[in-house]
Amino acid sequence: MSTIPDRTPVIVGVGQVVDRIEAGDYRALSAADLAAAAAEAAVADSGAAAALVRPQLRVVGAVRTFEDSGAAPSPFGKPDKFPLAVARRLGVTPDHAILGKVGGDTPVSMVMELGDRILAGETEAAIAFGAEAISTTRHLSGRGETRDWAEHDEGTIDDRGLGYEGMLSAIAARHGVRGAPIAYALLENARRARLGLSREDYAREMGRLFAPFTQVAAANPWSCSASAAMTAEQIATPGERNRTVADPYTLKLVARDQVNQGAAVLLMAAGAARAAGIPEKRWIFVHGAALAVERELLDRPALDRYPAADAAIASAFASAGKTAADMAAFDFYSCFPIPVFTAATEGLGLSGDDPRGLTVTGGLPYFGGAGNNYSMHAIASMVDRLRRQSGSFGFVGANGGFQSKYGAMVLSGEPRAWPGCEKDGIQARLDAVPKPVITAQAQGTGTIGTYTVAHTKGVPTQGIAIGALAGGTRFIANPADAATLARMAETDPLGARVTLTAGEKTNTFVFAE
Repeated sequence: MSTIPDRTPVIVGVGQVVDRIEAGDYRALSAADLAAAAAEAAVADSGAAAALVRPQLRVVGAVRTFEDSGAAPSPFGKPDKFPLAVARRLGVTPDHAILGKVGGDTPVSMVMELGDRILAGETEAAIAFGAEAISTTRHLSGRGETRDWAEHDEGTIDDRGLGYEGMLSAIAARHGVRGAPIAYALLENARRARLGLSREDYAREMGRLFAPFTQVAAANPWSCSASAAMTAEQIATPGERNRTVADPYTLKLVARDQVNQGAAVLLMAAGAARAAGIPEKRWIFVHGAALAVERELLDRPALDRYPAADAAIASAFASAGKTAADMAAFDFYSCFPIPVFTAATEGLGLSGDDPRGLTVTGGLPYFGGAGNNYSMHAIASMVDRLRRQSGSFGFVGANGGFQSKYGAMVLSGEPRAWPGCEKDGIQARLDAVPKPVITAQAQGTGTIGTYTVAHTKGVPTQGIAIGALAGGTRFIANPADAATLARMAETDPLGARVTLTAGEKTNTFVFAE
């Protein structure tokens, strides 16, 4: 360790908090309170006196809450400058406070940016944090209680904006592709079509993939609830407590956003960490990292694949000089099954029952889908694991949007010069692949390549199909009538021939006899 240059960024502290409604110590904390508690825990986890660390925290980075993302507005108000609200609670006055964009890849990109700033000499220490209190908001509102969570802080923040650009096209949105379950269901059923599996067989495959996740979540003290492990059948079988959300997903296959969780990661320059007396056995190094952006859903050549994830993962492993076989642990972003299938079982050839496991937290549907901040929990959990397994390596894969962005990171307690984060070279190769031809006005006969049927309280309410016209042009369309929607729900429409009619704003279809 003595040979590590003083400016080398190292992870020296991690923190996680959970505020379970059913727990005896439930405190009904706001998102800012939870993030600050996680940041405090990260500082304490470093083993250094807080008085030595806090004055050196000149840069802070906040993962955007769902509320600041426009996805879950709170009736209780919110801080006008979330990163400064958390910094104030921490007793820190930063020179630079960042509020990241929307996306589950943000924890990886934020940690890497903070490391870059440390390497450049902007600060000796930096901390990334995030939290969600959606469960408390709904709980208190349901009881008729109110809170005042509106706060104002002087100073400026570097607000990166929402960052929704490029995730979904106007034509996709007009046909109802707006929320995550619907978008991912379209991708999932495209994969089922490629594999040629029936609905029942594919449901079992999803259940088998996620059953080990539930076991990890049940044993994790930071999980959003004290839930028991489940079998593959319990996960995949629709029922009163496991309703169908959007074909092929039941509720237990979907990320759980009703959580009260926070997580934080503290980085310091190696020289500053030594001066603060932080034990070197607690240092964790980034050995490789990469970020890649996928095209808008309809512009992707293959809806059942995830080239951005494959490219980011390959780049991170190449930078680290390692392969999947060298990893002692993994955490693959698991908002739905398909990001795990595409990145882990197909992308890396891992088995769903790999003895190392595919998660260190328990995954978003079971541990908790803490908004854009889930992978901060994954990084924190991975740091804890690697400290217990000296000399080992771990991988964290962070997915954003609708399989729209991917961040990959390889970590270890083994010393390594700061590798930076590869982006531009990967992106140029991805962007060079030709796009499919899409028609906004679909007319004639076509074949369904993928689809979903959304349900409300168990009743089919919306259908979407994507496929190809006779000449190969891609189309998107909705069922023309209730009978067509019912047939989509009752029978498997993959590969079915349909007759399309172009409308003023949307295309519709009926099944061709």
